Formats: sequence, C-alpha cells, structure tokens
Amino acid sequence: MPKFLRIGVHQSNVSGYTSKAWCVRRVGSAVFLKWGAVEVQGAGDGRKVYWTRLPQEKTVRCGTAQRAQDYAKAAIARRRSHRYEPLSGSIAPRRRTVEGGAELKQVLATILIVDIVGSTAKAAKLGDARWTKVMGHYYAAVRKELKSSRGKEVVTTGDGILATFKVPAAGINCATAIQKAVRTLGLDIRVGLHAGEYKVSGGEMVGLAFHIGTRVAAKARAGEVLVSSAVRDLVAKSEIRFRDHGVHQLKGVPARWRLYRVEH
Repeated sequence: MPKFLRIGVHQSNVSGYTSKAWCVRRVGSAVFLKWGAVEVQGAGDGRKVYWTRLPQEKTVRCGTAQRAQDYAKAAIARRRSHRYEPLSGSIAPRRRTVEGGAELKQVLATILIVDIVGSTAKAAKLGDARWTKVMGHYYAAVRKELKSSRGKEVVTTGDGILATFKVPAAGINCATAIQKAVRTLGLDIRVGLHAGEYKVSGGEMVGLAFHIGTRVAAKARAGEVLVSSAVRDLVAKSEIRFRDHGVHQLKGVPARWRLYRVEH
C-alpha cells in the first residue's frame, strides 16, 4: 500500500511533530483509502510514524480494474503535488505512554479547529522557500494566541491546528485573536468551534466531538468563525455576539445542527 507523509521543508530533519498521512491501495476494481493525523518521532532512517488516533477509511468502487487503476494513480499524484513525500516504513498504532494502561477518562472541552483557506494555491504561488517562511510565522502566531488563552494544542494536520479549551469563551476569543494575528501574513483562515465530551486513554483523544468540530469548521467561509449551538448555549450570558448561520447537515454526523457566526 503506497503511503505518503505530509512534510514541510523545515521538518525534514526534526523529530516530535504532528502531520498527516495518506495510504492508497487498489484491489481489483476497488480503491482503499486511509488517512489521518500522525506523530513523527526521530529523523532519517530511524524515523517512526504513529497514528495519533484511529485513521479515517474509505472504499471507492470504480466498476472496472482500469478505472480503479486510474483513480489510484490520480490520488497518488494529488498527494505528491500537495507537499507529501512517499513513506517507506509502516505507520504504527498510537505510541503507548506511561499512562497507557489507565482506564478511559471522560473530558468535556471546547474544541477549536483552524484551517487555512486556499493553502495549496497560495503555496504554489509563493514557492517552497517563501511558503515555508510564511507557515513558520503562521504557526508561531497561532501558538502565541493559544498560550495567551490557555488553549491546549492537540494536533497539527497540514496547515490546520486542533486545540482544546476548558472555557468556551476563551476558545472564541482566541479564534478572533488568531484571525487578527494572521491577517498581516496575507492568509485567509476559517475557524470552527464545538463543545463536547471525548475520551482520553494513554494520551490518545477520541470522540465524535472532534469530528463535529471539524465539520463545523468546514462550513465556515474565509474570515468566519462558526460555532455549534453547544458552544453558543454555554456562553449565552456573555457579551459575545452571534448571528444565526442556519441549520446544516454535517457530513458523517447524525442529525442537523444549527450554527452561529461570531460577530466581531
């Protein structure tokens, strides 16, 4: 199964960062896809790659072997043109930590997802050297605001960051602060927030709340901060202002969700 790891120029010889990986495999007339966030430890030949949580999977049935072959070739070409490099070794399950044998712990938090809009086109326009410099400033700005707002970075996926907050209002204020901070870099971002429970075991975080937060962010346009009704209800008595963004079906998520846009 061909595997690909998204990697920036500045990450080539470093250890201890998070990124995204894809796996593409064709069997007959079907193509199997697997992708998700990964943690990279070590560098060079000694590099080890671990899934940070269970990867997403999809099966594409193409009807004929030739169509499946063409689909797989196109999928591999897209990975290579989106700053991915072939990964020769395997992707291991999540690393076990000292607390690995601990029982599952339920946690309630506000989840924030930040994503750059049109990053591929922007990277192609700027070139690798300038884009790497811009991304360095971008991550520095985001992490500065996370620290100021007491947010906890969970994972980076390509050009996105997922973080959690104990206080919903802090997550919203952090989102608007990030928007202002990256505006000078010429980047357009979309932000989504959702509040819900997830489970923690041995440092691994799993739960539907993360998927809902990702889908909320996907509904945002450039420059927008969208929140789920769960977040809006938790800060109903605050001075934060919202505008109704309508009811939406979130891909892969049960029921329909009413979303709200944060008004600056």
